[in-house]
Amino acid sequence: MSYQVWLAYMLACWVISISPGAGAIASMSSGLNYGFRRGYWNALGLQLALLVQIGIVAAGVGVLFATTPWAFLVVKWFGVLYLLYLAYLQWRAPAQSIEIQQEQPDKSIPKLVLYGFLVNMSNPKAIVFLLAVLPQFLDLSKPQWIQYLIMAVTMVTIDLIVMAGYTGLAAKVLRLLKSPKQQKILNRTFAVLFACAASLLSLVHQ
Repeated sequence: MSYQVWLAYMLACWVISISPGAGAIASMSSGLNYGFRRGYWNALGLQLALLVQIGIVAAGVGVLFATTPWAFLVVKWFGVLYLLYLAYLQWRAPAQSIEIQQEQPDKSIPKLVLYGFLVNMSNPKAIVFLLAVLPQFLDLSKPQWIQYLIMAVTMVTIDLIVMAGYTGLAAKVLRLLKSPKQQKILNRTFAVLFACAASLLSLVHQ
């Protein structure tokens, strides 16, 4: 992979990461509920799922996935149901007064990582999208595994930076909106966003 090709790919990664999606919503939700230091563990789960998806594409399994309707539908509707479940939990989340320097410790780090992993992994559109994008940047005359490795490291690094921005911004808002009433509005706003993400995912076709 030449420097020029990598630069074009890097710019594409920035555009992809910044574009709002379920991962961005999950990061903001985690930042609001747990503060930056704890909520950012969600981003690690997002990246683990991204690495698995890139591995699927690199192994060639993505072609089978993209051309097998039942596999696509199973993952798609799992993703829809999971996002609706997150919407339900966010809607029912208790509203409490929050001290300026206090974070909510009620969700463990492994659960936050799993939360992010499931959000990204339950979106079949991501694998099909990666299958359409990544091969365009490959130099077929050179070993592909090292190129996929470079692309994976680039995409994960950029996405970690972007999700840090989403998480940090939301955590900042958390410290400004401290009353139970304000927290209730925020919780239900994110519940609606998760439900909207589920609705959009349900409309995705192979």
